[in-house]
Amino acid sequence: MTGYGETPPAANWPNGAKIAVQIVVNYEEGGENNILHGDAASEAFLSEIVGAAQWPGQRHWNMESIYEYGARAGFWRLHRLLKDIPVTVYGVATALARAPEQVAAMKRAGWEIASHGLKWVEHKDMPEEEERAAIAEAIRLHTLVTGAPPRGWYTGRCSMNTVRLAAEEGNFDYIADSYADDLPYWVNTGGKDQLIVPYTLDANDMRFAAPQGFNSGDQFESYLRDSFDTLYAEGRAGAPKMLSIGLHCRLVGRPGRVAALKRVLAHMAAHEGVWFATRAQIAEHWAAEHPAPTGPRPSQMDRGAFMEAFGGVFEHSPWIAEGAHALELGQTHDTARGVHAALARVFRAASDEQRLAVLTAHPDLAGKLAQAKRLTAESTAEQAGAGLDALTDEERVSFTELNEAYTSKFGFPFIIAVRDNDKASIMQAFRRRLGNDRTTEFAEACRQVERIAELRLMDKLGA
Repeated sequence: MTGYGETPPAANWPNGAKIAVQIVVNYEEGGENNILHGDAASEAFLSEIVGAAQWPGQRHWNMESIYEYGARAGFWRLHRLLKDIPVTVYGVATALARAPEQVAAMKRAGWEIASHGLKWVEHKDMPEEEERAAIAEAIRLHTLVTGAPPRGWYTGRCSMNTVRLAAEEGNFDYIADSYADDLPYWVNTGGKDQLIVPYTLDANDMRFAAPQGFNSGDQFESYLRDSFDTLYAEGRAGAPKMLSIGLHCRLVGRPGRVAALKRVLAHMAAHEGVWFATRAQIAEHWAAEHPAPTGPRPSQMDRGAFMEAFGGVFEHSPWIAEGAHALELGQTHDTARGVHAALARVFRAASDEQRLAVLTAHPDLAGKLAQAKRLTAESTAEQAGAGLDALTDEERVSFTELNEAYTSKFGFPFIIAVRDNDKASIMQAFRRRLGNDRTTEFAEACRQVERIAELRLMDKLGA
């Protein structure tokens, strides 16, 4: 749920492009549900027959001819329009096997042919081993039909196992079964770091065949234009993104719709700094510019490793890290802010007595422990960074008097995130906070403890 957060990485598209436009042609015709293909029923998804139902054990002549239109006519209309543009084909392996002329045309145009699975069928209830075998067979058949294994994968009608199984089986440059971002991103799944190049269901002609969708080419054109203009403006502002566009031969390949696509492509081409690219090109670029992250992944640490890494973040209070490890941790916690959120939850949920023990575990600033060099490594570095290890005699006397007055009044040492301050501001805060009542100061000291922990985590995991 975190993703790239407030500041996405610089895409650095080639030649300083402000936007990457990625066009997908889904080639599914011939891979859909059909009892001729050994399926239990006819197809019911993504056709002019909105709300169609499967016919168990029967062929559906109207549905078959709609899909046939995509192969016979729609594909060639799209091919004439797009043959000079980098395009990625999501090719269903069994559909490609039934389309030698279309595959040859794809290859002549230099289009990338990615895998769209073995058959254009639903996978949500498919047993894991059956789906694994289907992925392997899709790769095998795709390779035989096109002459090369697919570099990318998109199932579409996927299961909760699909991305993991595709990562395990396929050695793909990218997987596209995600709609989660405007930029590629890495996930750790299937025992590896797998690049995800997310797809789209909104800038997609499938909405011509959905109850809530486009009912005319103008609506499709307007939506694509607005999507492009928004992302292009973000790119001009220094945050380039990727626009995915999904097309289907039997849908936008109809003459009453393809004109809208032609107009919006002309609109995009009229702008400078537009990179039309295949998904494989985008994946290759992203892997070079932003390789898979390295370093510790707290959410994957066992208890011992987590305690070793973060047990000392809250001064002499390893029970906080122990409690954090028992929480629900995920990829969103693999950052300094994420770990801090987990640790702070445990600290804030603790009793006043437990939090007081954390406060009293902190050393006095420039106190006797510092002089005796008995501080933790973190505290030593922090106090030194603010110059508290090099006080004049007069300053040391002042700190000693303030420490004694503060501890006598509140019952715990004065705590401040020294890395946010210098000697002068620390002294000023010391005197100001001595005027607080205990409840107010207890809350402030706890806030400072949390801030110290945050700064220490930024050192360990990066800002």
